Amino acid sequence: MKPASVKELKTALGARSHKELLELCSRLARFKKENKELLTYLLFESANEDGYVLSIKQEIDESFEAINTRSFFFIKKSVRKILRNIKKYARYSNRKETEVDLLLYFCEKLKEFRPSIKSNTTLYNLYQRQLDAIEKKIEKLPEDLQYDYGVELNNLL
Repeated sequence: MKPASVKELKTALGARSHKELLELCSRLARFKKENKELLTYLLFESANEDGYVLSIKQEIDESFEAINTRSFFFIKKSVRKILRNIKKYARYSNRKETEVDLLLYFCEKLKEFRPSIKSNTTLYNLYQRQLDAIEKKIEKLPEDLQYDYGVELNNLL
């Protein structure tokens, strides 16, 4: 089955009643965890973006504490999972400031992590790629935010 385009979906949803839309949303939420997470963000978290960012930072802290440090294989695997979750949460928010803030926090935690990521080329390269990505994202922000985030980025470099 070929999925419909976003425009076609918007048109079809516009023609539905309020009750039908509620049924569609609840049915959609049953199918995938990501759908539930997005609906949770849109309904409960989007009004308080700072609280949302803070809760994600707490989750990042917990994830870093739970990393198995016995070998770099497990560290790499866990760090990639944390980064994947950060990108997913940033996608829900759809705000560039949130994404930059979360990625800066991730890089800060990764830099402080022991054993040092400089001992492993893959982890160090991942860290450098994130710094480069942050730098590109900062350029698209308003000037006052560019300066604030630029200072934080320079501290990580």
